[in-house]
Amino acid sequence: MIPLWIYMAFAFALGSCIGSFLNVVIYRLPRDKSLVYPPSACPGCGKNIKFYDNIPILSWLILQGKCRNCKMSISPRYMIVEFITGCLFVAVFLLYFVYGSQRFEFGGLFGLDALHYGGWIFYFVHMALLCALLAASAIDLELWVIPLSICWFMTIVGLAGTAMGRYIVGIEDIGPSIIGYYRVLPNVDFQVITSLTIGATIGLVIAIALLATGIIKRSYPEQEDIAGKEPDEDNYNHRVEMLKEIVFLLPVIVGAFCGFWIFKSSPEIAALIKKITLNPITYGVIASLWGYFIGCAVVWATRILGTMAFGKEAMGLGDVHLMGGVGAVIGPVFVVIAFFIAPFFGLAWACYQMFFKKTRQIPYGPFLSLAVFAVMIFHDFFRQYIYNLYLY
Repeated sequence: MIPLWIYMAFAFALGSCIGSFLNVVIYRLPRDKSLVYPPSACPGCGKNIKFYDNIPILSWLILQGKCRNCKMSISPRYMIVEFITGCLFVAVFLLYFVYGSQRFEFGGLFGLDALHYGGWIFYFVHMALLCALLAASAIDLELWVIPLSICWFMTIVGLAGTAMGRYIVGIEDIGPSIIGYYRVLPNVDFQVITSLTIGATIGLVIAIALLATGIIKRSYPEQEDIAGKEPDEDNYNHRVEMLKEIVFLLPVIVGAFCGFWIFKSSPEIAALIKKITLNPITYGVIASLWGYFIGCAVVWATRILGTMAFGKEAMGLGDVHLMGGVGAVIGPVFVVIAFFIAPFFGLAWACYQMFFKKTRQIPYGPFLSLAVFAVMIFHDFFRQYIYNLYLY
């Protein structure tokens, strides 16, 4: 039996190393710089940072937050991000596999036994999501933008993790009912939702093709390809821009309804849908896509309705893509819960801003991220609450 402290030490070391990479992402990604080349260098003297000066947390402490060559101060943010990421890895590990805040039962095994049986895939998928949210939040706080590539990364992680997770934990032994009941992966409860998802996916492909060919006009066309960038209030009629986004969404909505209609009217299609839901990989992809669509939908609806009502951009498009990626990982039910929890996290900060900084504008991405983290940690509480609502 491996002592628990070894797991914790490994988790912290791994997390702090990933936190070091997140620092690169936070600085370079919104500035359109490569994440790989050139190597990390001091912004003062321009000399490359040696590997022994790039050890997470320790190097910053040993060098007392200064460059070895030119003695230029290095922001403590780098060490803080590394430390927070390491702590996240340890905290989620303990909460999942020691204290059981999220119930994992694979093959009748719990705790660390479930981790060895295949629970590690869910741990790493969730940690990939949290790391992406941490990077997106840091960028949003500093620059008021959420890079689309981070949102796409979360979506890909959700699709791949949900598709392959069932094989890694041994679907033949535990059955889809266990995964569906505990909702450790995005889940589709009804075959009709599968038909809606397939139709919406086809509609999305059509909408993207129409956008690429110029048939559908892009909203806020002068903005760079970074979601969430705040538009110049004087350059746009925001209600007109929202109409462009509604036009973009029409093929998705029509596709979903067509998928539903074909499913109901064609026994052959219904039989095909049933086969899709019986295959673990295709079922996983469909469930993750449904979570993606629901995550996007709740934020996009708020964005469009709020902008139409007040004449100003209500929420950034980056928040739409962010919650889409989250939904692909944690599923449609929990992404909706996270969306409605997020305002409570933002309320205290908004009050602080109004009283001490005299501004009412706040980046919303960090509060969405905090809400997602809360939902992941209190996953079973929300699951049981929803179950009781259905039961009674």
